[in-house]
Amino acid sequence: MKKKIAILGSTGSIGTQSLQVIGKNPNHFEVEVLTANNNMELLMEQARQFVPNVVVIGNEEKYPMLKEALADLPVKVYAGSHAIEQVVGMETIDMVLTAMVGYSGLIPTIRAIEAGKHIALANKETLVVAGDIITRLAREKEVAILPVDSEHSAIFQCLAGELMNPPEKIMLTCSGGPFRGKTREQLLHVKPSDALAHPNWNMGAKISIDSATLMNKGLEMIEAHWLFGMSPDDIEVVVHPQSIIHSLVQFRDGSVKAQLGLPDMRLPIQYALGYPERLVNDFPRFSFLDFPTLTFEPPDLKNFRNLALAFDAIRMGGNMPCVLNAANETVVCAFLMQKIGFVEMSDIIESVLEKAEFIAQPTLDDYIASTSATRDATQLLIDQR
Repeated sequence: MKKKIAILGSTGSIGTQSLQVIGKNPNHFEVEVLTANNNMELLMEQARQFVPNVVVIGNEEKYPMLKEALADLPVKVYAGSHAIEQVVGMETIDMVLTAMVGYSGLIPTIRAIEAGKHIALANKETLVVAGDIITRLAREKEVAILPVDSEHSAIFQCLAGELMNPPEKIMLTCSGGPFRGKTREQLLHVKPSDALAHPNWNMGAKISIDSATLMNKGLEMIEAHWLFGMSPDDIEVVVHPQSIIHSLVQFRDGSVKAQLGLPDMRLPIQYALGYPERLVNDFPRFSFLDFPTLTFEPPDLKNFRNLALAFDAIRMGGNMPCVLNAANETVVCAFLMQKIGFVEMSDIIESVLEKAEFIAQPTLDDYIASTSATRDATQLLIDQR
């Protein structure tokens, strides 16, 4: 039986690579739903290639054009965020791949889990914002959450077959981004175009900026906390510039497992979609002869404070990771629009965390309210600069 996949965010970096994987495995997968926020042209091309049951465009203004463009195909066309939340519950869907950017992926993921759909998770912010709700709901509904991020996929693979051996420590590897080794003075002059040029990975704008500030690694640390039940004190971040070792797991006897491979997001995507089977592919293969030296170093928490702020937020608990995420999304947008500088992003996030209202046991409504209030508070600080 083919596995029927819904891809939320099909026109982004993860979404397009997921469709490449599906396209190469027509006997294993079938596209059931495609959604995009604004890129109607690419969504239309994808719909014509894969002919899904349903497509949804988040931008409702583009609905008439999309519907007309696909009128000759047996494809249902909907629009708006509520439509995305509704289609994930379709009976015909076997798995939902959540590749929407940022906070926008939270509610659709919750609705998919409520409908009993297995999740291939590429939207780390979902667990950062409401990890307690997501993991509890997944247990109640007996839904598998399969990580797509290369680091979490690596950990997941390292834990395979170790059910009776809980890990002692998780080591998340980090490339260090495009500014590894830079001083604060040098970072003061960074432009958005500089930060978007990641040395190893081809990613969207938001995640590229997060990688440059090391916030991406902080969000991944929080995600690992929820995915694998690890205390933040037992999660270590290691800078590994070559991006060959994607993460490591240390066990109670001192043994360490690592998962290696070339920096290609199609590998963890394929593993999540095909799990528990490892599907054959023709992707380039890793050779130690091509990488005779693999190096490691500690992260620079002084000049890249976002990683430290993420550890602070998860140790505080409650709604603080949600506040961290909302503040970060807001400053990243402002930086891309050149309204604030690179270093100012961390300054503003730290200020917002210090002033935010702490909620020890937040509900979903509390997370939604915290996100809204944090965005407003962050934007006020941006406007005052």
